[in-house]
Amino acid sequence: MLLLAAPALHAQDRNYQYNLYGTPGLIDMPSARSAEDAELAATLSHFAGSTRTTLSFQITPRLAGSFRYSNIENAPDVGGNGLYDRSFDLRYRLVDERQIMPEIAIGLRDFIGTGVYSSEYIVATKQVTPAIETTGGIGWGRLGSADGFTNPLGVVDDRFETRPGGFTGTGGQVESARWFRGDAAFFGGVRWQATDRLSFLAEYSSDAYQPERTPQRDLFDRASPLNFGLSYAVSENTMLQAHYLYGTEFAAGLTFALNPRKPQANGGTGQRPTPVVPRPPGQERSFGWTQQPDGTAILRDSVARLLTFEGMTLEALTIAPTSVTVLVRNETYLSGAEAIGRKARILTKIMPASVEDFIIVPVVGGIRTSATRISRSDIEVLEFAPDNAWKSYARAQIGDAAAIGNGEVLNEALYPRFLWRLGPYLATSYFDPDSPIRANAGLELSATYDLVPGLALAGKLRKPLAGNVGDGRESDSVIPRVRTDGPIYAAEGDPALTQLTATYQVNVAPEYYGRITGGYLEEMYGGLSTELLWKPVESRLGVGLELNYVRQRDYDQLFGFRDYDVVTGHVSAYYAFENNFHGQIDVGRYLAGDYGATITLDREFDNGWRVGAFATFTDVSFDDFGEGSFDKGLRFSIPLEHFFGTPSRRTEQITLRPLTRDGGARLNVDGRLYETVRGYHDNDLRGSWGRFWR
Repeated sequence: MLLLAAPALHAQDRNYQYNLYGTPGLIDMPSARSAEDAELAATLSHFAGSTRTTLSFQITPRLAGSFRYSNIENAPDVGGNGLYDRSFDLRYRLVDERQIMPEIAIGLRDFIGTGVYSSEYIVATKQVTPAIETTGGIGWGRLGSADGFTNPLGVVDDRFETRPGGFTGTGGQVESARWFRGDAAFFGGVRWQATDRLSFLAEYSSDAYQPERTPQRDLFDRASPLNFGLSYAVSENTMLQAHYLYGTEFAAGLTFALNPRKPQANGGTGQRPTPVVPRPPGQERSFGWTQQPDGTAILRDSVARLLTFEGMTLEALTIAPTSVTVLVRNETYLSGAEAIGRKARILTKIMPASVEDFIIVPVVGGIRTSATRISRSDIEVLEFAPDNAWKSYARAQIGDAAAIGNGEVLNEALYPRFLWRLGPYLATSYFDPDSPIRANAGLELSATYDLVPGLALAGKLRKPLAGNVGDGRESDSVIPRVRTDGPIYAAEGDPALTQLTATYQVNVAPEYYGRITGGYLEEMYGGLSTELLWKPVESRLGVGLELNYVRQRDYDQLFGFRDYDVVTGHVSAYYAFENNFHGQIDVGRYLAGDYGATITLDREFDNGWRVGAFATFTDVSFDDFGEGSFDKGLRFSIPLEHFFGTPSRRTEQITLRPLTRDGGARLNVDGRLYETVRGYHDNDLRGSWGRFWR
């Protein structure tokens, strides 16, 4: 009954669905359809002893990527009763569907991994009627293993043989020499959209499932190449699948999808902003207030009170007859533009009529990130004007704040200031070859002590109460064990002092920022970390230099050290592309003493979401690195206000590495400068300026 009462879905709103591999497709075969731009989908499926968990992201309207973690039962040749396999996919839509022309896509499945599912395909999909679409394609590798024929791409040689049984090897390398080689085979199918929620599917599969059907595994009997199934949309974001495969097996799947561009909570539940208070006509030249001895202090206290009411903190205030400069901490709003807009409206209510220029300086950790100059007259005129967001941005002046002092009137309550928190914590570890997910839970006591602007002490103490992270596999690394001893740290750190640092951050000069952090920097390392960043407010480019000297901490994570130390550091270049992609390159020395570079590319959204991938290549050989061949992974930054609608600067940072090894490992230190300042620089403010009037 609950399902019948759910809002109607329209088939034309979603002309695709996810298959058992977690990518747009039919049942087991791919289709040419693309998901909605920026859609992020998680699929869990099970079939004949194989459980696949896939995370797919529509990187651009045409390009999609997937990460898959699979468990294949009964694989004794890999040293156990089953295999946990990690693989990556890419697919690109070459041609859009037109009146006669079908949609055409090309794809690589498991192009980085052990090759268990390695295959390539070219596929076409066409809408025949409003309710029926057909798909046909040609596949290589796994998708060319049933009823194959000679490769039609005759200019390439036969495909190299896969590793024995397809289930062994370190994996992790891009073996492009295998792509589109060897025998090929046809696959295809049809999908009938019976109702807004229910689809029926039938397909012809070109996958012989040879590795799963060897005598020593015998996971199922492939009696037919035909598959039949249905999918049901429980809601706009959730889909269930049920299928009958290869004449002998039943399969099931569940997909949950969301789009970072679409908030899960409509509207907002935060504090209503202070309304703009226009000045009475003719009062702009009234300067009598400047003769009042305690006038500045009264204005400071009034501004501080209203800022506190809206979740922000006044650092300092400087006032002149026609201008005011406020230094403010934003502790509530993820959007820097929204915080600046609220500050500006507060000033219209408090400031005397002669004060025309508002200079708003966001402060983060003692650093003055930027200075936004806004005309009071513009605020009064544009509050209800059409296209007021763009007009207010065009008239604002956003510049460097290094030359701005701390203000004539400080908020004396801020320094020194001690804050502490006691609460639960959850620490997770993913993709251990013996267990896909491990976790520790317990209590964490954290504290900060702000001594003066820019200088702070911080500490974290954890008491684990339950968990199994410490049960991870013993390291087999042949290079210094700078990360693979993590399970030992988790097992012996009870309690664990995970951080105890002193940090000083400062505006070194216009366009330059500096940081020095010393102490127990993270769970595994202590020492000294220094950083210098060049980042003009108006520039898309930033360049940073970080240099660290660290020593490995004792396993119990208290006050002792081990005998391993290293000098590590990087030169980093950051660039914000115009299409909301953000690139980063770090070149330098890593914790194991290896030299190399890390390349990172993120897609960023104006609401705070980030989805990205990274890869690190160093002078450690693939063989010495071990399983996985090189460090790589996915990373996500998820703003909590996306789901709850309540203003919050809190974001969940998730990094998914297929496997944690020692090559390409970098120090974890809080407060790196680029992320500290960039949110209030021109590029980020422009992207979120639509929230200025929110």
